[in-house]
Amino acid sequence: MSAPLEILPLAPACMGELAALFEDRGGPRHCWCRVWRAPLAGMNEGPSPTRRAIRKAGLAAEVAAGVHAGLLARAGGTGGAGGAPVGWCSCGPRESFPRLGTPVKAPGAMWSVVCFYVPAARRGQGIGRALLAAAVAAARAAGAAALEATPVDPESPSYRFMGFVASFAAAGFRPAGPIGRRRHRMILDLGRDAGG
Repeated sequence: MSAPLEILPLAPACMGELAALFEDRGGPRHCWCRVWRAPLAGMNEGPSPTRRAIRKAGLAAEVAAGVHAGLLARAGGTGGAGGAPVGWCSCGPRESFPRLGTPVKAPGAMWSVVCFYVPAARRGQGIGRALLAAAVAAARAAGAAALEATPVDPESPSYRFMGFVASFAAAGFRPAGPIGRRRHRMILDLGRDAGG
């Protein structure tokens, strides 16, 4: 990375930056990180702009309510001083992602990393690794016992937004079994009782 990188939890004041990142060419403006979160009324109905607006508003409402929705990476500025958004990692308490399918036994004990987005022009600069390291730090700071992810192999035709097995293995995650035909559940023990 040539410019300094700042990674911060998504807050209401950052929603404009996230919108700029997501709505730029190639961005995930269609999903707004709703794949694994609780469905919203109307989010899969009507014209595409309507569905996107519902999903965007849903994420903004969760953030305004204090839900840890993820991490935003900025390059070229620190301390909120004008850095350009260059990456996103959706992560938070496991109960924030009910559509992942595994039951939650103890709220807050297990955190999940469910997606990454780095624009094509910024890939290969270590932004994804930095976001994963920040997700580990955020989960640890929140008192989570473990952090889970469901990455795929590089040749997977789908779910690539969830990251790759090798990246999580390099960060210390251990295999915990397959999920379906493509995803691999991986866990990083953070040293507490996971309860889920």
